[in-house]
This record gives sequence, structure tokens and C-alpha cells, in this order.
Amino acid sequence: MLKKLRLDFSSLFGLLLLAVSIWAIAHELRGYNYHDVFNALAKIPKIRLSGSIWLTALGYLVMIWYDILGFNYIGHSIAWKKVAFTGFISSVLGNTIGFALLTGSAIRYRFYSSWGVSALSIAQVIAFANLTFWLGVFAVAGVIFIANPLTIPPQLHLPFATARPLGVIFILLIAAYLLGSVFLQEPLRIRSHEFRFPSFKICLAQIVVSSFDWMVAAAVLYILLPVNTPISYLDCLGIYSLAMFAGVVSNVPAGLGVFEIVVLHFLSTKISPAAVLGSTLAYRAIYDLLSLLVAGSLLGFYEIRHGRRNYEL
Repeated sequence: MLKKLRLDFSSLFGLLLLAVSIWAIAHELRGYNYHDVFNALAKIPKIRLSGSIWLTALGYLVMIWYDILGFNYIGHSIAWKKVAFTGFISSVLGNTIGFALLTGSAIRYRFYSSWGVSALSIAQVIAFANLTFWLGVFAVAGVIFIANPLTIPPQLHLPFATARPLGVIFILLIAAYLLGSVFLQEPLRIRSHEFRFPSFKICLAQIVVSSFDWMVAAAVLYILLPVNTPISYLDCLGIYSLAMFAGVVSNVPAGLGVFEIVVLHFLSTKISPAAVLGSTLAYRAIYDLLSLLVAGSLLGFYEIRHGRRNYEL
């Protein structure tokens, strides 16, 4: 009962944040109408749209390595094409639908279990992949927030005036993880579960792969911003990191609305809010919706070709 109440409160809080974000976006755009947003969308050069699609493909290709490293960590051998297929589908659904721990995990369990991977091994890969995601968040955001601290938007209600304290915390977590891989050779027992640190090489690979994933995703948004935008890629990376972090912790599916309001907060003083919203809409359409269309098509094709009971890829 208590668990259900916590879940309901979490969902209600996410809906409240979504409503507040929509109101804040409407407030930022009060001097514009939807024609301005569509005009901004139409002005994005085709070469930039094409570039964003290629970068998105590269980003999801990088995400496949989350699962590859996970199987390397647990010492389980499985065909790379099966890992690539499952990793791509689960990453897309987790990113676009939200609740990645549930959606991505369900896809992984469905396919990996059908290919003979034990439930314990699947759980370890899922935990490893989710940890890898957060290591990239901490590494990229940590460096950017320390080197170029952003002012925290008051709408986020965080106990910091700038992002620098978050950056320090993130870097300390990364350092602790790397040190743990070197000095903690014996498994850690947490309640009835054991946790064994990956080797230093695998830990480093986790950080590099996930950091590159985040940098590519930020580049997708950056090249969709209006031409001659007066901000650098590193500035955009910092804004993107804070916006995505806020979206993930908000419990709103895909950070919808929360991501946009953070980006608007930082860019609307340099670019018209209509243009910023047009760029974020293009980002959503390519990075989320187009990827979802591709993943859904692959999943549908797979089901039609192999049937419900045949899971040989």
C-alpha cells in the first residue's frame, strides 16, 4: 500500500511538473504564435536536418555498447547482432516513452531470456547499462558544470544557485567509482546482494562510451539551432546536460516540457523563444520520434518474420 502511494505521488508530481513546464513555455512565448514556431522550423537548413539524423544514428550506435560492455562484465558470450538489436530497441523505447528502467528492461528481458540468458545475468546487464548511462551524465555534466557553471532556473527548485556544486558532486562520484574498481577487489554485500566492481578498464570504457553518447546527443540539438547562434557547442553541452538531468529526475516521460523550459530559459535571451522552441521540436522529431519509428518498424518486422514463438535472430 505504501509503495503504491509513493508511486502515485511520484506520478502526480511528474504531471504537476509537466503542467508547470507547459505554463512556463507559454509564458516565454506570449509574444509569439505558432506560426513563428513553424517558420523557425522551416528555416532550419536541410543539410543540418540531414546532419542531425546521422548524429542520431551515431548516438544510438554508441548506446549499443552499453549492453556489449555489460555482457563483457558478467563474462557471458552472446552474438553481437542480438545485443545490437536488443540494445537499440530498448534504448529508443527507454528514451522516448520514458521510465527507461521499466520499458528498456522489459525489452531486454523478453529477448535475452529467449536466447538462453539467465534472469540473474539479464538483471546484471540491465543494472550495468543503467549505471553506464548515469556515469556519462556525471562525467560530462561534472566537467561542464565546474568549468562553465550555469545559473539554476528557479523553476527547478534546486538548493543551488549555480550548477557548480552539482559538478563537484558528479566528479567526486566518478572518482569514487574509478577508485573502487582499483582498490575494492572483493565483492560488496548490500543486504542479500553482492556487487562486484568491474575492472578499471571496463569502468573507464563505461565512462568514455556514455560520455560520447551524451556529447553526440547534445550535438544533435546544437546543429538544429538557428544559423549563427551566439553560443558555442560547449555552452550548448552544458545547457543540454542540465536540461536532460532535470528531465530525467522530473519523472515526466522523456522529460517532456521540463527539457524544453530549461533550454528556453538559457537561450531565449540570445535567440527568439519561437526559434528555440522550433529547434527543440525538430530535435524531438528526429532524436525521439524518428528513432521510435525506426525501432517500432524493426520490432514489427521481427515479429512478423519470426512469429511469437521463434526468437532466433
